[in-house]
Amino acid sequence: MLRFFPILTIVLMIGPVSAGLIGTLLPAFGILPALGGDQLSLDPWRMLFAQPGLGSSIRLSLLNGLLATAISVSIVLLFCAAWQGTRIFRAMQRILSPILSVPHVTAAFGLAFLIAPSGWIARVIAQFTGWERPIDIAIIHDPLGLAMVAGLVTKEIPFLFLMTLAALPQADTDRTAQITATLGYGRIAGWFKATLPIIYRQIRLPILAVLAYSTSVVDVAMILAPTTPPPLAVRILGWLADPDLSMRFMASSAAVLQLILVVIAMGIWIAGEKVVAVLGQHWAEDGNRFKRDMGLRQTGAILAIIAAGAVVLGLVILTIWSVAGFWAFPDLLPRGFSLRLWMREFGTIGSNLWATLLIGIPAVLIAVALVLACLENEVRMGHGPRKRAMWLIYLPLLVPQISFMFGLQVFFTLINLERTLTSVVLAHLVFVLPYVFLSLSDPFRALDPRFGQAALCLGASSARVFWKVRLPLLTRAVLTAMAVGLAVTVGQYLPTLLIGAGRFATVTTEAVALASGGDRRMIGIYGLLQMVLPFAGFACALLIPAFLFRHRRGMNAQSRG
Repeated sequence: MLRFFPILTIVLMIGPVSAGLIGTLLPAFGILPALGGDQLSLDPWRMLFAQPGLGSSIRLSLLNGLLATAISVSIVLLFCAAWQGTRIFRAMQRILSPILSVPHVTAAFGLAFLIAPSGWIARVIAQFTGWERPIDIAIIHDPLGLAMVAGLVTKEIPFLFLMTLAALPQADTDRTAQITATLGYGRIAGWFKATLPIIYRQIRLPILAVLAYSTSVVDVAMILAPTTPPPLAVRILGWLADPDLSMRFMASSAAVLQLILVVIAMGIWIAGEKVVAVLGQHWAEDGNRFKRDMGLRQTGAILAIIAAGAVVLGLVILTIWSVAGFWAFPDLLPRGFSLRLWMREFGTIGSNLWATLLIGIPAVLIAVALVLACLENEVRMGHGPRKRAMWLIYLPLLVPQISFMFGLQVFFTLINLERTLTSVVLAHLVFVLPYVFLSLSDPFRALDPRFGQAALCLGASSARVFWKVRLPLLTRAVLTAMAVGLAVTVGQYLPTLLIGAGRFATVTTEAVALASGGDRRMIGIYGLLQMVLPFAGFACALLIPAFLFRHRRGMNAQSRG
């Protein structure tokens, strides 16, 4: 039966995306019988291009997505080149790994509380300048969208950093660094000339996934991006929520346009790769050693520390706001603390947490079961990882959510699954599966095969080997993958809102809804809840194996020789 699980997994990942794209493409050209659209038409596109400010929305989405991705990739590569193998590198690895579990919305709120005109950074500056009122500058929702770029950069750096870490063993970096140092190259020049060409192929898909997300993000854009006009994805969501149902046709055409923008952004990035490859080849052959690179190394460390520090400090300020009493500008801390809002919202918080877990736990359990079955099938069939499979795994991350969620909503309506828990769980599963697979595949494949071979020689069946040998050895990896999956599902906004049609109020949907209200205490409460759930998952992933194997501390999962 295991041979059917890879097919089932692909269907559950690719099927909703394909159905959603078809369900979006047809209304974009006037075909939606439920709303009276029964013939092909270009009217939706005419309506779309007649919308005021559409060019500005397209510019914000395309240019800021490219800018955020370029900055994130540059900081990660510079930091890895400058500090790989050092204590600073290991310390940053320990800091950035937990930050990866923080939802984008929470990180965006934390950053907003830091950099707003009345934010904590302005309060610190006010202590030295004597400001009595916040500065009159549009930092949040600035016309250029730089605040959104900053929010995306601080959150995408941890993801790209961990993807780069996973790729580094492919390059035998220690030996490569020794060779380049022996030849007289500086640390950064040696890394970029010898290591980066080897590992870039491994991190290319994650970079494209970051680019697709940055170009089509909705929740972070609603918190940090300009509002007159907002980026295209935010406008699409507004058109989908319009009481005039005929707007669905134009919204579908805009969703197709958003997909085209993502494809254009990827085309620009790939073209940029080719240009950099040509220039890089000449640079690699010019013989310059660039030994004096300490200033550039320090710059890389400072940028990485700023990115990580912004998220951590933002979370601290978010936590303080959740219990703050009166907090006037320019005070650094509130004049008092109160749990009054927590007590007042206790019932609502409980129902939102329950809805979040009711969606998240089934999605995570199904994803882990499917991934384990696929990986076990690899072992029994003797198949290794395939490059095509990686493209299928990343496909839900490469296609913008807003481009297929409305179509998926239409599809679920046709099969009578609209606005049900099942449909929302399936929508979350599309995004949970890739992350669970990426988290669990490397530990599973690195497990020493001699454990299973020894058990088989003792007469155990293949199923018994899995349940009694492999799974116990992979307990920590499985629980970590479950924690990653929980962090992903907690942060899902569009699937919950559109597929659930507003019937499932999770901590994320409530947090984003509060963004327009400006109540920092309420935002602090829901931002803290978003942060607590993933952290609780990772805490369990650390504590449960420690408790289960407290008498077997020598039992470690050995990797292949």
